[in-house]
Amino acid sequence: MIGRLDRELQGLWKLPGECDTIRTDGSPREIGVRNGAVRREGAAVGLKEDLQSDLKEAMRAGDARRRDVLRGLITAINNAEIARVNVKDEAASRQGSTDEQTLDVIQKQAKQRRESIEEFRKAGRADLVERETAELDIISAYLPQQLSRDEITAEVRAIIAETGASGPADKAKVMPSAIARMKGRADGRDINEVVSELLAKG
Repeated sequence: MIGRLDRELQGLWKLPGECDTIRTDGSPREIGVRNGAVRREGAAVGLKEDLQSDLKEAMRAGDARRRDVLRGLITAINNAEIARVNVKDEAASRQGSTDEQTLDVIQKQAKQRRESIEEFRKAGRADLVERETAELDIISAYLPQQLSRDEITAEVRAIIAETGASGPADKAKVMPSAIARMKGRADGRDINEVVSELLAKG
């Protein structure tokens, strides 16, 4: 029974021609955190492979919630890979995701959970808030360490100084750089709030 389960797990989420390991060139940089350990781009095992490995562990442990969340993440990543295929090119084939592309999908999934939590809280659905929060906690383990409000403020102040922005009319000068600099480390709404507050003060 265990042997059959192992064989089934090994075959999960694998498509013909799909790479088992995703590597990226260049110097290592932090791209995610799992179980307190920082993952770095260029590591021998990619972020998607981490998810696949953790899914196997969740299935073996009988952890239904974690299993379902990880399955959803992997499905979203696979769908993104399929969507990137140029259907007009007959020679085009599906390519595996880089860690950065995988992280982008995970960030979108986390954002969906945050939005759901907000809506369910407004509707007084404590049960659904609890469920979405638990799922967000699982997803967040694969994201870079999130910046605090003070850290976001410090980053925005630096960008304002760099761009010479002096008021609300200069928001368009600040936001693109702020979003790019803090991508994956801060929610866009929090960045927007801080930018608006600081520019309003002049």
